[in-house]
Parts: sequence; structure tokens; C-alpha cells
Amino acid sequence: MRNTGLFKLKPRHIVQLTVFIITLAIGLQFYLYVVQAAGEGPYTIPRPAGVEGFLPIGALMGWKQLLRTGQWDVIHPAAMVIFGFALAVSLLLHKAFCSWFCPVGTLSEWMWKIGRRLFGKNIKLPAWLDYPLMGVKYLLLGFFLWIILTMSTGSISAFIDSPYYKISDIKMLRFFTHMTLTTGIVLVILAVGSLFIKNFWCRYLCPYGALTGLFALFSPTKIKRNSETCTDCGQCSKVCPHRIDVQTKGTIINPECSGCMDCVDICPAKGTLSFEFRLLKIRKIFSTKAVGGIIAIICIGLIYTATLTGHWQSQLPETEFRKILTQIDSPLINHPGL
Repeated sequence: MRNTGLFKLKPRHIVQLTVFIITLAIGLQFYLYVVQAAGEGPYTIPRPAGVEGFLPIGALMGWKQLLRTGQWDVIHPAAMVIFGFALAVSLLLHKAFCSWFCPVGTLSEWMWKIGRRLFGKNIKLPAWLDYPLMGVKYLLLGFFLWIILTMSTGSISAFIDSPYYKISDIKMLRFFTHMTLTTGIVLVILAVGSLFIKNFWCRYLCPYGALTGLFALFSPTKIKRNSETCTDCGQCSKVCPHRIDVQTKGTIINPECSGCMDCVDICPAKGTLSFEFRLLKIRKIFSTKAVGGIIAIICIGLIYTATLTGHWQSQLPETEFRKILTQIDSPLINHPGL
């Protein structure tokens, strides 16, 4: 059977698929946990802390509180760990969190690949429209940063201690289990856009990706091109999912570069493109497998350390959680004003 290359599994794809499956398992476990919490029986399914990875705004507030007061967010501590992991990986491996680990990024990549398979190609927006749209995610990031940075320490502490924040993960779950017409329309638009445009969500709308991209600009790891051995075949530029003209660059310094290594893997001239770490007198070239291994080690190491030190599982008492859950539709559980 001929291999079309659509879902050919490379080290990055294996990491993506593994994380995506784990994410689905976490989602299912969290749903079952909420169902049992809504009842009166004993807890038999533990709450998966990994679900807090979808609370980046809370994580930002938690990190500001930690830097200001030294207090760790005990309500959603895993959100801070996962957020810190994303920024650490982006700083060390040039935004590799987005292309290797993020389940939303993985889904976005699968969507445009399915679209290309179904329709023969993806749409490439003209520069006059593409560049302004790329700025949207930075505007969203700036909006969230402005809100959080201008909040006082007392306001952040009050928010973290509010009933809303204590069940914000369930509010997020109900975004899908109690979907409104508006939510459904937005998701359909995102899905259709993702089928036709490469990385539609990541390229234009994801503030998380905007932040990791800015961190990546300071990364000691970059894609390097040796112009002396380059054959100018153009395959690297063609395969780049972020529309970076790799074949004309010596070093890729671009917040859109996600360190996916696709250009390195496809280059026919061995050693022409490399994923190089350079800091002071240290110089190291990372293979694709090495990048995957480093990400896995950092992830497992941080979670293990956070678990041992009590910075992974929420300290919210189950009785208080159940009490707030019974009031989830009450006006008292609305998002507090900032």
C-alpha cells in the first residue's frame, strides 16, 4: 500500500499523538469526576490535575501572585506548572511546545492535513490579509496581559479565592457540554477555517502561541542553514507550515517558527539545516528524536517534582467543591468583575 505521507508517524507525531490521547483520557476522567461530584456518593474517581492546562489565564494570575507574595495558587496549582512548562520549553527549544506538545496545535495540524487530502491543497491568504490577521493573536495577548498586569495583588488573591475560580475548570467543561448556539457557530467557523488554512487557530488567534513565540525569540536554539551546502531546492520553504522562507535565511529568527523540524527532516543535503543550541561556548545540534526526548524529560520531571512538593493537586476541600458545584448556575458563581 502506497504511503501518502499524510499521517506518516515521525518522532514529533508520536509525541503529539501520545499527548493528544492522554488529553482525551484526562477529559473523560474529569467528566466522570464531575458527574460523581454532582451526586452524594463517595469519590471513586480522582480529579485529574492535568485538566488545569486549559486555564492559562488563571496560571498567569497565579504566577503574578507568586512573584509578588511568594504564595502558590493552591486552587489550580497544576495550571501554573503546565504554563511554566510551556514557557520553559519555548525558551529552550524555540516554541517547540506548540508543535510537539499542545493538543490544540496537534488538532489544528491534523485539520489542515485532512483539508489538503480532501481538497488537494490549502488556501494561502495574500500577504495584505495574512499579516494583519497574524496580529490578532498579539492583540488578544496584549489584552489579557494588560488586565492581569494592571490588577493589584489583592484583586488577584480575591479572584483566586472566588467561587467562580474554584470551579472554573467545570465552567470550561460546560462550555462544551452545555454548548450555546453562538459557541457552536464559532467552533464550526474555526473547524472550517482549519480545514482550508494551515494552522488557522495557531497562526491568527492563539494568544498562548503569541506568548510562546515571544519567549522563543530569546531561545538559544535556532534553525540554522549552511548556504555553502544548500542546493536551493526550496523543499524546506515549501514544507514549512508557518510560511517561513527557510531557503533564504541563514538563521531562523521568527516568532512563528515552532521548532517542528519539518524543514530539517526534508532537507536532501545532510547537515545543511540543523536545530542548533548555542549559548556562550556551548554548541549542540539536536536531532528530532533528541528534541522529543528533552520535552518528555522536562514534562515528566516537572510533574513528578510538583507532585512530591505538593504543587500539583488542588487543595480545595471536596466538601467545599461539592457545595459550590450545587450553585454553579447561581448568579453568585458568575465571573467576578475585574
